[in-house]
Amino acid sequence: MKKTPLFDHHVKLGAKMVEFAGYSMPLQYSGLKSEHAAVRETVGLFDVSHMGEFFVEGPQATQLVQYLTSNDANALIDGKVQYSCLMNAQAGVVDDLLVYRFSNTKYMLVVNASNIDKDFSHIKAHNTFDCSLRNMSDQKSLLALQGPSSKALLQSLGLSDTDLTYYTFKETTISGVDVVLSATGYTGEKGFEIYVSDKDVTLLWEAILKAGVSFGIQPCGLAARDTLRLEMGFCLYGNELLESTSPLEASLGWITKLETDFLGRDVLAAQKEKGIPRRLSAFYLKEKGIARKGYVIVDAEDTTVGEITSGSMSPSLHKAIALGYVKKEALDDKRDLFVMIRSKKVGLEKTKLPFYQRK
Repeated sequence: MKKTPLFDHHVKLGAKMVEFAGYSMPLQYSGLKSEHAAVRETVGLFDVSHMGEFFVEGPQATQLVQYLTSNDANALIDGKVQYSCLMNAQAGVVDDLLVYRFSNTKYMLVVNASNIDKDFSHIKAHNTFDCSLRNMSDQKSLLALQGPSSKALLQSLGLSDTDLTYYTFKETTISGVDVVLSATGYTGEKGFEIYVSDKDVTLLWEAILKAGVSFGIQPCGLAARDTLRLEMGFCLYGNELLESTSPLEASLGWITKLETDFLGRDVLAAQKEKGIPRRLSAFYLKEKGIARKGYVIVDAEDTTVGEITSGSMSPSLHKAIALGYVKKEALDDKRDLFVMIRSKKVGLEKTKLPFYQRK
């Protein structure tokens, strides 16, 4: 297994380490509930250095990004970030990613750890444009500082330029370390993602934790990251998103700009015209139980109409919540839906996203 530069620090802090996307990563430190609560109420710090970073540079960098992603890359301006899908010719999602525009000739693409090699090969195979590709994943680390106190914490470290609007970024320094500071995150809370070189990440990690003591900071692991994102209804690659999934099925029409020309666009347009065959839907469970990935969704007649993609007990809401794909006809007919949990039929209450409304 690969290790991030902070591996020894996680072990020293007593983290329970697990394999994730080929890396040994912290699952939790003090516990899921306390780490989840820290992000919702004060501030939490995540090591997400397993994520991948690619740089696209050259005269036609914008054209390549536009061709391979579902959102409108031409709408980006310098210093802006865009959530998008990396597409294949069949209109499937190769990965979901963040697109950072430094200039019209320089972009950073941030991809999921499990897809780094696949994504880079996919982009490289379609690079018929005048631009170069660099996979910097093994040289870049990433920290996610999330929660209501994240801004004040950074200011206590002497950072004055924290007034970033959502999904913007800037190059700056924190505790003497050069970083890319981004007003993004995967928790639904106000916060920042901080890109830093591997050689400097330990210094930054220690500085933030030390300054964060007075703010009630907690180091947080993958378990809290997952419950936080699920409460917001954010998609997770490998669960809600796959190469066999279209972004329209995943309710990502807001980042699928059919007026632009991208790989798989015509297939998506035809799918939209014909009618999306299934939709990602959000549910509360009406009884006790957890609807886990892969559990079958049925109607009152026990006909299989879908499948759960993610499910958990919401630490914020104290309710069992779930996401899952349901066939169009079952949704159109407004059928009563149930999830099969170990042969028990548990009722599902359809709801709107996000499950959790930030205070």
